Amino acid sequence: MQVANASAKDIFSHRKYWAARFGTAPFLPMSRAEMDRLGWEECDIILVTGDAYVDHPSFGMAIIGRLLEAQGFRVGIIAQPDWHSVDPFRALGRPKLFFGVTAGNMDSMVNRYTADRRLRSDDAYTPNAEGAKRPDRAVIVYSQRAREAYPDVPVIIGGIEASLRRIAHFDYWSEKVRRSVLVDAKADVLVYGNAERAIVDIAHRLAARATPDGITDIRGTAFLRAATPADWIEIDSTRIDTLGPLNPPIDPYAMEGVTEKVAGPAAPQRAQVVRFIREVKNADRARSVIRMPSYEAVAQDPVLYAHASRILHVESNPGNARALVQRHGEGKNAREVWINPPPIPLTMKEMDALYELPYARVPHPAYGKAKIPAYEMIRFSVTIQRGCFGGCTFCSITEHEGRIIQNRSEDSIIREIEQIRDEVPGFTGVISDLGGPTANMYRLACKSKDIESACRRPSCVFPGVCPNLNTDHSSLIHLYRRARTLPGIKKVLIGSGVRYDLAVESPAYVKELAQHHVGGYLKIAPEAIGEGPLSKMMKPGVGTYYKFKELFDKFSREAGKEQYLIPYFIAAHPGTT
Repeated sequence: MQVANASAKDIFSHRKYWAARFGTAPFLPMSRAEMDRLGWEECDIILVTGDAYVDHPSFGMAIIGRLLEAQGFRVGIIAQPDWHSVDPFRALGRPKLFFGVTAGNMDSMVNRYTADRRLRSDDAYTPNAEGAKRPDRAVIVYSQRAREAYPDVPVIIGGIEASLRRIAHFDYWSEKVRRSVLVDAKADVLVYGNAERAIVDIAHRLAARATPDGITDIRGTAFLRAATPADWIEIDSTRIDTLGPLNPPIDPYAMEGVTEKVAGPAAPQRAQVVRFIREVKNADRARSVIRMPSYEAVAQDPVLYAHASRILHVESNPGNARALVQRHGEGKNAREVWINPPPIPLTMKEMDALYELPYARVPHPAYGKAKIPAYEMIRFSVTIQRGCFGGCTFCSITEHEGRIIQNRSEDSIIREIEQIRDEVPGFTGVISDLGGPTANMYRLACKSKDIESACRRPSCVFPGVCPNLNTDHSSLIHLYRRARTLPGIKKVLIGSGVRYDLAVESPAYVKELAQHHVGGYLKIAPEAIGEGPLSKMMKPGVGTYYKFKELFDKFSREAGKEQYLIPYFIAAHPGTT
């Protein structure tokens, strides 16, 4: 087995599956009756999700479902099933190829509980915001029910919950380190990040009668295996990231200059490396794997836990990342969680095609007139890019979507705006957002592809903006100007978070934003004002915020507008005193 190199086949270049003859469904079916109307006897793939089914590209199951449909597969949706019984998981019959399981657009625990661990009374991804429509740790529950419904059908898990829990991870709600979700879900394959490449490849291989245990070479996937193959070279992770001492927590009540020494628990004995080579030749890099501390080790030692987390972040660049392996269990019960390198980012051509699939752009008709708050918030917004190279330590975007920005073309974005204007019910002429994970990383990238593919920094903007980063906002400014001059468009607002440390590198962008794309108030995220927490967050110093504010206020006054910044903060972040 060898993982594919840093080039990738276009996701729309596969030969279509024979079921393409059925054509495009107005909505992916959620019932047998809909399947009958489409002339289907069975589904090839069934997606199970913790969200209501909204056929819009801001919802993961819609993107994956429509993409698989474009490959020729018959795709059904089981949305927010009652997990107390196996019957809802049999509603569409046995899928021919596999179940695809996701908790939805949010981690189910974040969705269901507040930071105080109190049960939320509502759910923005449910009709009429009704709460309690998904279980705790939905990926695990749904996967086990799907397996119970049809034991011989492969189960593929993905989405934000599976992505961020792919290795041993600390679970805030149970106050302990849990195993990889792949182990507890008993799934065949985990796809992480934006998984379009992986899921398309898996679907076509299963359609060609491959078995899940033979699919081990796809980037952006994780799976279980008994041992490292004999022809692979294991690298001890501690040779990549040197372990350091555990800093004691700051006592806010201690006298200044007095620090109590806190001894961390002793590190357990580490697993023996099967074969260790300090420096792996470039020719052998594709078959080298980094041995991370085992689940049992990181569960007992916070230093090893932090080390494993850092390794996951360091090995996140598709241009140079290596496979990772983490043992779960001991003796005869030991299993290896094997994580292949991250997926190759989508090209602009692929992004355009993906976001221009035939989405209905509204919730499934089964919901009637019920309002789904998450949809109401984004129904007039447009995604222009993916990814974030900020690397903020409190944020999951870089870990999930990667730090290489994936962009749509300007023409594709304009076509979507025109589609919203002409087809989406209730449109009044205001586009609520042109953005993504951030507002202003559109078409920003490293000046050198060679440097980008070799870089191992977790952030391109901390502790300062990298000199190799292109911070030219001219493409974004041109997009804004073109969008707001379209017939029938009264206003284009920017709702995504603005990276003000990047914005100040381009005052012309701040001017464009302040004078044309703010409706009186602009939310901004300094997150903290003290250097202690800011350094732990990997966020810029507060001086950068004040520089942005000065520019924003200046350009607002020049336009004769009274506008305000609304800063928001994270309370009690590490580093706070």
